[in-house]
Amino acid sequence: MQNTLHNNDRLIVWKMQRTWSRLTHHQYVPGRGDIIIFTQSGLASYGDTVDSKQLVKRVIGLPGDHVVVKNGSITVYNATHPNGFKPDTTLPYGKNGAISTTDDNVDVTLGSDQLFVCGDNRGNSLDSRIFGPIKTNQVIGKLVLRILPVPDAKRF
Repeated sequence: MQNTLHNNDRLIVWKMQRTWSRLTHHQYVPGRGDIIIFTQSGLASYGDTVDSKQLVKRVIGLPGDHVVVKNGSITVYNATHPNGFKPDTTLPYGKNGAISTTDDNVDVTLGSDQLFVCGDNRGNSLDSRIFGPIKTNQVIGKLVLRILPVPDAKRF
Protein backbone atom coordinates (compact mmCIF):
# COMPACT_ATOMS: atom_id res chain seq x y z
CA MET A 1 0.00 0.00 0.00
CA GLN A 2 3.01 2.30 -0.36
CA ASN A 3 1.20 4.77 -2.65
CA THR A 4 -1.50 5.44 -0.04
CA LEU A 5 -0.02 4.22 3.24
CA HIS A 6 3.54 4.06 4.51
CA ASN A 7 5.44 1.98 7.05
CA ASN A 8 4.95 3.29 10.59
CA ASP A 9 1.66 5.07 9.78
CA ARG A 10 -0.75 4.80 12.71
CA LEU A 11 -4.20 3.72 11.63
CA ILE A 12 -7.68 3.41 13.08
CA VAL A 13 -9.58 0.37 11.87
CA TRP A 14 -13.37 0.08 12.10
CA LYS A 15 -14.25 -3.45 13.22
CA MET A 16 -17.88 -2.94 14.18
CA GLN A 17 -19.35 -4.00 10.83
CA ARG A 18 -17.40 -7.24 10.86
CA THR A 19 -18.29 -7.88 14.50
CA TRP A 20 -21.99 -7.22 13.87
CA SER A 21 -22.00 -9.53 10.85
CA ARG A 22 -20.51 -12.32 12.95
CA LEU A 23 -23.03 -11.79 15.75
CA THR A 24 -25.93 -11.90 13.26
CA HIS A 25 -24.38 -14.78 11.28
CA HIS A 26 -24.22 -12.73 8.09
CA GLN A 27 -21.35 -12.17 5.75
CA TYR A 28 -19.48 -8.85 5.95
CA VAL A 29 -18.66 -7.58 2.47
CA PRO A 30 -16.73 -4.29 2.38
CA GLY A 31 -17.28 -1.87 -0.47
CA ARG A 32 -15.27 -1.79 -3.66
CA GLY A 33 -12.36 0.60 -3.17
CA ASP A 34 -12.35 0.21 0.64
CA ILE A 35 -9.00 -0.40 2.29
CA ILE A 36 -9.28 -3.44 4.53
CA ILE A 37 -7.13 -5.28 7.02
CA PHE A 38 -7.27 -9.07 6.83
CA THR A 39 -5.34 -12.11 7.97
CA GLN A 40 -3.61 -14.18 5.31
CA SER A 41 -1.99 -17.53 6.02
CA GLY A 42 0.40 -19.52 3.86
CA LEU A 43 2.82 -16.64 3.35
CA ALA A 44 5.92 -18.67 4.22
CA SER A 45 5.79 -20.12 0.71
CA TYR A 46 6.26 -16.57 -0.67
CA GLY A 47 9.58 -15.94 1.07
CA ASP A 48 8.09 -14.58 4.27
CA THR A 49 9.40 -15.98 7.55
CA VAL A 50 5.97 -15.90 9.19
CA ASP A 51 3.23 -18.17 7.85
CA SER A 52 0.33 -15.86 8.75
CA LYS A 53 0.11 -12.10 9.10
CA GLN A 54 -2.24 -9.16 8.77
CA LEU A 55 -2.19 -7.33 5.45
CA VAL A 56 -3.64 -4.00 4.35
CA LYS A 57 -5.06 -3.98 0.80
CA ARG A 58 -7.74 -2.32 -1.30
CA VAL A 59 -10.89 -4.23 -2.35
CA ILE A 60 -11.03 -4.53 -6.14
CA GLY A 61 -13.44 -7.41 -6.74
CA LEU A 62 -16.61 -8.31 -4.84
CA PRO A 63 -18.39 -11.67 -4.57
CA GLY A 64 -19.59 -12.84 -7.99
CA ASP A 65 -17.29 -10.51 -9.97
CA HIS A 66 -15.10 -11.78 -12.79
CA VAL A 67 -11.67 -10.15 -12.41
CA VAL A 68 -9.14 -10.11 -15.24
CA VAL A 69 -5.60 -8.77 -14.91
CA LYS A 70 -4.07 -8.47 -18.36
CA ASN A 71 -1.92 -6.06 -20.36
CA GLY A 72 -1.02 -4.00 -17.30
CA SER A 73 -4.54 -3.28 -16.03
CA ILE A 74 -7.41 -4.78 -14.06
CA THR A 75 -10.87 -5.20 -15.58
CA VAL A 76 -13.88 -6.22 -13.50
CA TYR A 77 -16.95 -7.81 -15.11
CA ASN A 78 -20.25 -8.14 -13.26
CA ALA A 79 -24.02 -7.83 -13.80
CA THR A 80 -23.84 -4.02 -13.60
CA HIS A 81 -20.89 -3.84 -16.01
CA PRO A 82 -21.17 -6.80 -18.42
CA ASN A 83 -18.60 -5.17 -20.74
CA GLY A 84 -16.27 -4.60 -17.79
CA PHE A 85 -14.79 -1.55 -16.13
CA LYS A 86 -11.32 -0.62 -14.96
CA PRO A 87 -11.45 0.22 -11.23
CA ASP A 88 -7.98 1.78 -11.30
CA THR A 89 -9.24 4.57 -13.57
CA THR A 90 -12.84 4.93 -12.42
CA LEU A 91 -12.61 4.91 -8.64
CA PRO A 92 -11.30 8.00 -6.83
CA TYR A 93 -8.00 6.36 -5.86
CA GLY A 94 -7.10 5.55 -9.45
CA LYS A 95 -7.31 9.03 -10.93
CA ASN A 96 -4.31 11.06 -12.07
CA GLY A 97 -2.01 8.07 -12.43
CA ALA A 98 -2.05 7.19 -8.72
CA ILE A 99 -2.00 3.48 -9.54
CA SER A 100 0.89 2.13 -11.56
CA THR A 101 0.39 -0.58 -14.12
CA THR A 102 -0.71 -3.93 -12.79
CA ASP A 103 1.58 -6.83 -13.63
CA ASP A 104 0.70 -10.50 -13.86
CA ASN A 105 -2.06 -12.33 -15.69
CA VAL A 106 -5.07 -13.38 -13.65
CA ASP A 107 -8.53 -14.51 -14.73
CA VAL A 108 -10.77 -15.44 -11.80
CA THR A 109 -14.48 -15.50 -11.04
CA LEU A 110 -15.07 -14.82 -7.36
CA GLY A 111 -17.25 -17.08 -5.27
CA SER A 112 -20.09 -15.86 -3.07
CA ASP A 113 -17.70 -15.43 -0.13
CA GLN A 114 -14.58 -14.16 -1.92
CA LEU A 115 -12.89 -10.78 -2.46
CA PHE A 116 -10.10 -9.78 -4.83
CA VAL A 117 -7.67 -7.38 -3.12
CA CYS A 118 -4.64 -5.45 -4.38
CA GLY A 119 -2.12 -3.11 -2.86
CA ASP A 120 -1.84 0.37 -4.32
CA ASN A 121 1.89 -0.14 -4.91
CA ARG A 122 1.18 -2.76 -7.56
CA GLY A 123 4.79 -3.34 -8.54
CA ASN A 124 5.68 -4.51 -5.03
CA SER A 125 2.55 -5.93 -3.46
CA LEU A 126 1.72 -9.35 -2.09
CA ASP A 127 -1.99 -9.55 -2.93
CA SER A 128 -4.70 -11.57 -4.71
CA ARG A 129 -2.64 -11.62 -7.90
CA ILE A 130 -0.18 -13.80 -5.98
CA PHE A 131 -2.17 -15.76 -3.35
CA GLY A 132 -5.61 -15.65 -4.98
CA PRO A 133 -8.93 -14.33 -3.68
CA ILE A 134 -9.50 -14.02 0.05
CA LYS A 135 -12.55 -15.18 1.98
CA THR A 136 -14.83 -12.54 3.46
CA ASN A 137 -14.37 -14.11 6.91
CA GLN A 138 -10.65 -13.20 6.79
CA VAL A 139 -11.52 -9.49 6.97
CA ILE A 140 -10.67 -7.90 10.31
CA GLY A 141 -11.95 -4.43 9.55
CA LYS A 142 -11.98 -1.39 7.33
CA LEU A 143 -9.43 1.42 7.49
CA VAL A 144 -11.15 4.67 8.48
CA LEU A 145 -8.39 7.03 9.59
CA ARG A 146 -4.63 7.59 9.44
CA ILE A 147 -3.74 9.59 12.56
CA LEU A 148 0.07 9.66 12.38
CA PRO A 149 2.12 11.23 11.05
CA VAL A 150 -0.02 14.28 11.77
CA PRO A 151 0.74 16.12 8.48
CA ASP A 152 -0.55 13.07 6.60
CA ALA A 153 -3.67 12.50 8.73
CA LYS A 154 -6.52 11.44 6.48
CA ARG A 155 -10.00 9.98 6.62
CA PHE A 156 -10.69 7.00 4.31
